[in-house]
Amino acid sequence: MKAILLKWNEISLVKRILAGLAVGILLAILVPKASGIALLGTLFVSALKAVAPILVLLLVMAAIANHQKGRQTNMKSILILYGISTFLAGASAVAFSYLFPVRLSLAGATEGLTPPGGIVEVLKGLLLNVVDNPVSALMNANYIGILAWAILLGFALKGAGDHTKNLLTQASDAVSLIVKWVIQLAPFGILGLVYESITVSGLASLLDYGKLLLVLVGCMLFIGLVVNPLIVYVNLRRNPYPLVFTCLRESGITAFFTRSSAANIPVNMRLCEKLELNKDTYSVSIPLGATINMAGAAVTISVLTLAAVNTLGIQVDFGTALMLSVLSAISAAGASGVAGGSLLLIPLACSLFGISNDIAMQVVGVGFIIGVVQDSCETALNSSSDVLFTATADYAKKRRGEELPLVDTASLD
Repeated sequence: MKAILLKWNEISLVKRILAGLAVGILLAILVPKASGIALLGTLFVSALKAVAPILVLLLVMAAIANHQKGRQTNMKSILILYGISTFLAGASAVAFSYLFPVRLSLAGATEGLTPPGGIVEVLKGLLLNVVDNPVSALMNANYIGILAWAILLGFALKGAGDHTKNLLTQASDAVSLIVKWVIQLAPFGILGLVYESITVSGLASLLDYGKLLLVLVGCMLFIGLVVNPLIVYVNLRRNPYPLVFTCLRESGITAFFTRSSAANIPVNMRLCEKLELNKDTYSVSIPLGATINMAGAAVTISVLTLAAVNTLGIQVDFGTALMLSVLSAISAAGASGVAGGSLLLIPLACSLFGISNDIAMQVVGVGFIIGVVQDSCETALNSSSDVLFTATADYAKKRRGEELPLVDTASLD
């Protein structure tokens, strides 16, 4: 058994995940009623969600407490990259909606959902999350609150003795090791997730919304394969695609199936470690990116809002379209890092055009119908770009300082 496990671990994790994906599809076709298979996916996502809050708290605390004066963390550059990417995503979505207008068939209202009343309410929610009780933040995976407490405790412990700092570092290393164990189970988790996705949601129901899905997914692919690489090239002045494809392969595939930026935090942390990035930087930028770096969410908000606008025959001028791009980018930063988190912000964008909440919530309902594909692609784009821009900022700093050559991403396989 030990020899089998060693042989299994020698295989690239990406190859193992692809094998799990293939087996999941095959089992969904052959034995569609074996509910125990879907449990593998539930357990995997639950394990990631359970360990991620503790990992973020300890990593950020240890990074700040052990931070040496004069060592730069490069967070300003990363935040700028996050903002530029999210705005360009919203603007690209508006352009795609103009080029490929979509109309919706709206029927009944969606019940049981409470969207935010305005952008002020979104920002208020973010501020309230900052001052959340630390125990409550950990229990509810409120990463803004976790980050706030981790930063405060980290600064408070900067004056602590070496023994305390070493203990904190060892605790974060121990949790990081647990994360590695959980990630090794990803092939089985992906197997269960894809099995459940096919047997429960199915794909036949998506045919009526094919054009809407094509616009959404096409725009997200444009952001991931054209806009983001262009941003990386401007900063690094080198071929961006090895790094882009590494992030999509190692982070995007897992995020596609977990459909949660928060659950993908441990995966991104591991990838940053493999890319040999600055731990002081990525221990903060990755959990922060899972909350505010939401290019995919900006695309979803803009495309579905303009689909409602086209359905109602509302004319949109350039100024309003630009305002929608800004609003979708700001709203996306307030989207929760869980499956379907961006959909409840659609009524906020619809209000810009005077669309009633009843109609806007019907659009939200359409979003949930196509969510099996839309949300998966959105999360893959969001989460993989967290690592992409963290690496870009780190490599740009090394390039300016003429430090060691960048990590060869092709060797990570």
